[in-house]
Amino acid sequence: MRTLEQWFEEYAVSHQNPKNKAIHYVCVPAIYFSIVGLLMSIPSGFIASTLQLNAPIVENWAVVVLIFVLLFYIRLSVAMAFKIAVLSALCLIVNYYIGQVLPLWLFSIGVFAIAWIGQFYGHNIEGKKPSFLKDLQFLMIGPAWVVENLFSKK
Repeated sequence: MRTLEQWFEEYAVSHQNPKNKAIHYVCVPAIYFSIVGLLMSIPSGFIASTLQLNAPIVENWAVVVLIFVLLFYIRLSVAMAFKIAVLSALCLIVNYYIGQVLPLWLFSIGVFAIAWIGQFYGHNIEGKKPSFLKDLQFLMIGPAWVVENLFSKK
């Protein structure tokens, strides 16, 4: 099993160009955010009736999936799992409030599509294929790489 640092080193190979990196710093979180929004859009009456917390921010399919996402990150780094948990909580809260004024699924699809166009444009600038084409686990490494690069003291 690779360490988080090994994942980052391999991911960084196709993310050297400053423009591509800047695009990723915006688009990767946007994709993560939009996926949380899409998952929150799935009817979750079963979860709400089972938990009976009267807390729609946590009684939804996004939280169920995010639990497994956090388990993936815990295997690599507890510190990174904590950072991703904070990012995830922010995504849940903001998506909840967006869903109060707009159709969340439609908003999320729009963000998702625009962000992926940005990602592929960035890789066109870079001249290298996206890492996830080599290994789908890089779809999970991208958010951690962005968090690490934006908030580390390097």
